Amino acid sequence: MTDRTASPRLPVVIILCGSLICLISVGVRAGFGLFLPAVSADLGWGREVFALGIAIQNLVWGLGLPLFGIAADRWGSGRTIVLGGLCYVAGVALMSATTSPLSFHLSAGLLVGLGLSGTGFGVVMAAMGKAVGPERRSLALGFAAAAGSLGQFALVPVGQALLSAYGWHTAFLLLAAISALMLVLVWPLRTRAEARPAAAGQSLGAALAEARRHRGYCLLTCGYFVCGFHVAFISVHLPAYVVDRGLAPEVGAWALSLMGLLNVVASLSAGYIGGRWSKKNSLCIIYSSRAVVFSLFLLVPTSVSSVLLFSIAMGFLWLSTVPLTTALVAQIFGPRYMATLVGFVFLSHQIGSFSGVWLGGYLYDATGSYDPVWWLGVVLGVIAALLHWPIDERALRPAEA
Repeated sequence: MTDRTASPRLPVVIILCGSLICLISVGVRAGFGLFLPAVSADLGWGREVFALGIAIQNLVWGLGLPLFGIAADRWGSGRTIVLGGLCYVAGVALMSATTSPLSFHLSAGLLVGLGLSGTGFGVVMAAMGKAVGPERRSLALGFAAAAGSLGQFALVPVGQALLSAYGWHTAFLLLAAISALMLVLVWPLRTRAEARPAAAGQSLGAALAEARRHRGYCLLTCGYFVCGFHVAFISVHLPAYVVDRGLAPEVGAWALSLMGLLNVVASLSAGYIGGRWSKKNSLCIIYSSRAVVFSLFLLVPTSVSSVLLFSIAMGFLWLSTVPLTTALVAQIFGPRYMATLVGFVFLSHQIGSFSGVWLGGYLYDATGSYDPVWWLGVVLGVIAALLHWPIDERALRPAEA
């Protein structure tokens, strides 16, 4: 099959449109936690029902990503992202009409989860990574992660404003309309799978077997579980945690938004540093720093100032793992099956996301407190730092990488 990565489509256009897709995809779903108290109260649910729906979303996102990655590597990014975008828009729109736990789990969980598989970081970043050379790949992926954070900064307050002004039913419909913009932005990313020289002709099965035997790939996959646990738990439960501590709901919204804003700088910095310094050492620092920040947040009295300081610190640690992890996979294995291999790593991330979101709701309903999950996050941060330390970053095929 011929390469239709379209030389007239400049890498800068691909990076711009890919980043905007990430902005919308990550930004819209980052605000779902704001709806937890209102939806749960109106429908008479405990917090576990809403949390389980978002946990299913994260799990489906992870399970779907390898499949969407294989589709993108075989048939091109454009059609794959369009399919994901349609699922995403349908899921968010149907969330507005939910009347039962089953309908919420099917819309917010299954459909939005599939939508994120096709429009989230995995497929889009792989398309962007193939558009640039290895010396700029880490920085290009940093732009995508920064765009996702910018979406969190820009769209979480929008979600809160729509919720306050129109209620959760109409707010979800308007967020679905915003999500539909992804279907327009996908045009420059319409590519087919690349034709490779015979010398570099590795089958997908061989690539997966090679990755499975690589110790560093397995450690990276296990460590990414922790990133998902941290980010999903905070994004869904921090707004409710803030309200439980006697602060206004807007504090939780602005905390998530502030994390997104600061992570724009952090993601770009991580992408830049990843092109010049050890990616796995950078990941060790990020995970250990998260453990410290969590501990301090729990040990000091909760106030507006402590929440905002926590948000500032977490903002520099939020999605800065994404460009480093994605670029590390491409650095070791090359870009040919990047979407597929990143998809399997991200599956671990989403299993962690499922665990963080669901455990947050389950343990809160069981104990009346989020503290056990916070402290579990501290322990996991230390474990993740230790897992990344022995990873071998050397490329298996330097010429292709």
